[in-house]
Amino acid sequence: MGKIKRIKLKDNKHRSVPGTHPGAFTIKAGALEPKITVHSYDDLKYDKKVVLNVKELETLLDSKPDSTHWIDIKGLGDLSLMHFIEKRFNIHKLIVEDIVNTHQRPKIDENRSYIFAVSRMLYINQNLEIENEQISFILTENVLVSFQENYIDCFDPVVNWLNSAKGNIRTGGTSYMLYALMDVIVDNYFLLLYKIGEELETLEDLLYRRPDKSLMYQVQSLKRAIIMIRRSAWPERDKINDMLRSDSKLITANTKTFLKDTYDHTMQVMDLVESNKEMTTSLIEINLAFQSNRMNEIMKVLTIISSIFIPLTFIAGIYGMNFAYQDPVTGEILNKNMPELYAEHGYVYTMAIMFLIAIIQLIFFWRKGWLFN
Repeated sequence: MGKIKRIKLKDNKHRSVPGTHPGAFTIKAGALEPKITVHSYDDLKYDKKVVLNVKELETLLDSKPDSTHWIDIKGLGDLSLMHFIEKRFNIHKLIVEDIVNTHQRPKIDENRSYIFAVSRMLYINQNLEIENEQISFILTENVLVSFQENYIDCFDPVVNWLNSAKGNIRTGGTSYMLYALMDVIVDNYFLLLYKIGEELETLEDLLYRRPDKSLMYQVQSLKRAIIMIRRSAWPERDKINDMLRSDSKLITANTKTFLKDTYDHTMQVMDLVESNKEMTTSLIEINLAFQSNRMNEIMKVLTIISSIFIPLTFIAGIYGMNFAYQDPVTGEILNKNMPELYAEHGYVYTMAIMFLIAIIQLIFFWRKGWLFN
């Protein structure tokens, strides 16, 4: 597994200009042109079709009124499509504004004829960067519309289920399809957290081998990623709990049975988030402890060196005062002034004494266990 180089938090999200009239929405610059795929199915057959414009979409929906439809829209760069969705399903303008402004937290809004839901899809792109993408849903009686910012095929497992007709995917209605899509989103949280966990274990091994400042930068980046996941997973859990408690007829009892399993998954995600977050904190504390121990070792070595040279410096300082033993003018012997100054072999004796003092000190430090511990 490659290391996660950096955390990519999208800075180009489209937000309403302060003071804008509520419900007024515009398409942000650089938004992708929508790719629309309609999955029409019932208990007997399944049909997948790519439509090119709003007119084709409307014709397809009108031609199959008895089928269940999942309209998968990737790209939010067509204002006419948003107006069509608004009018076709009688969607409030504030809902369309939340779809276009892709900074929403996971939530669910219930209305008489539809349910609006928002999730956050987290995944690692080809550059090993974590992407945080908003996915919005509009749930009606026989139509589910999903909105993605990018062209990433996040829901291939669900398409495969439709093809193979496994489980209740074709018979459970639009609410079951919504459950299936949200379950894939939650499962992606597991994949991301497992990769982050593996990365943290690798960093822990490297930290024990050789503490390095760059390792802490990576740990801090992963901690930011975990916090970002927590900000998405926590409201996702609350959203699914609200769906379980909902009285809306659009969410069937069969779907709620499966939603309980997804709710359990979100609880497991939160447990993984907390454990990984604690691990990042532990790694940071371990690094600080290693740095503190390293500094203590350095200070111990410097202290031992200083302790050895203090008495030697004291002796050298005494014999560096240069008080003469004999007056250079009168020739008088000054008995009180450093008689060793002109002693024969005085330099050798002094150096030998200084060396002996240093050896005695080293033996003393060694016996105390201060040298190699």
